[in-house]
Amino acid sequence: MSTDDIRFQDQNLRLSDFNNEVIVECPECTRKATATISSDAEYASLLCNCCGYNKRASNSQTVGNSKVQIGLAAHQFFGAKLWLIAPFKGDVFFAYNYTHLEYLESYIVSKLREHNDRTHFKLLEKLPKFYHEGKNREALLKIIEKLKRK
Repeated sequence: MSTDDIRFQDQNLRLSDFNNEVIVECPECTRKATATISSDAEYASLLCNCCGYNKRASNSQTVGNSKVQIGLAAHQFFGAKLWLIAPFKGDVFFAYNYTHLEYLESYIVSKLREHNDRTHFKLLEKLPKFYHEGKNREALLKIIEKLKRK
């Protein structure tokens, strides 16, 4: 199949659909680590399998008599740097994790992009203009391949 035949079917995802598991740079050894939000959304944790760094933070605040979830991306609890990030023409290309990276790749590689009744709160509407421009396709795909190998 040629790239002319590749079709992207929008899944109406939001950036928040990818933020419960974020690949980050370990604050201790600068290698690849993972920040996650627990399945019950009570806490966020950052774990590095290389050096054993392990930190946990609460994902809720008490407001009055109620506990409220904070709703940040997992890495933001720790101020951790994203692992899947690269400069691009004065801007920044990033993905939270490999699933997010693959979603962006499938969008960028496609010349035929189908959209399903999107609203202005979906991921694709929030992307900077350079993600959408065909003239950037080749350069962005090279960045994605490099990030996959990082």
